[in-house]
Amino acid sequence: MTTTIEVNNKKFTPFITAAQIDEQINILAAEINRDYEGKRPLFIAILNGSFMFAADLFKAVTIEAEICFIKLASYKGTKSTGNVITSIGLDEPLNGRHVVIVEDIVDTGKTLNEFLPQLFNQQPASLKIAALLHKPDALAHPVKIDYLGFNVPNKFLLGYGLDFDGLGRNLKEIYQLVEG
Repeated sequence: MTTTIEVNNKKFTPFITAAQIDEQINILAAEINRDYEGKRPLFIAILNGSFMFAADLFKAVTIEAEICFIKLASYKGTKSTGNVITSIGLDEPLNGRHVVIVEDIVDTGKTLNEFLPQLFNQQPASLKIAALLHKPDALAHPVKIDYLGFNVPNKFLLGYGLDFDGLGRNLKEIYQLVEG
């Protein structure tokens, strides 16, 4: 892992190595394999950021399972209803299914807080969240993460699916913005 990288004229330092990420994914996959043995869960990966984590986690899961990818779009409501989260790509019926939401990072929790009720309305047998990263200090909406890779500080992170204006998602490691 290099010492410092530059993306969009900002400097980033190493934060979590590829080996640490792989190790934690294997731990999470073992927990999921144990919890869902014989249940054939449906993984719902939220794009764009979760694609690397979702792919690596899904490869490490050994039980029979399915995966789909969705994109969430936030639209400002014209009435006092606030933001509406619309899922694009979720064509699978969830009724009676065991569902695992796959997120790259949970920071404020706003997106999941607004999206989860839509999923619960479809009456899944169970609904759990797997997140690679969680920023507890940024959490504004309570979200229970069932399978967590790392708690991280409320700093800007880059790499392994996380981007800075579209760049840096392809990095194998996670970097932290150098402040100042």
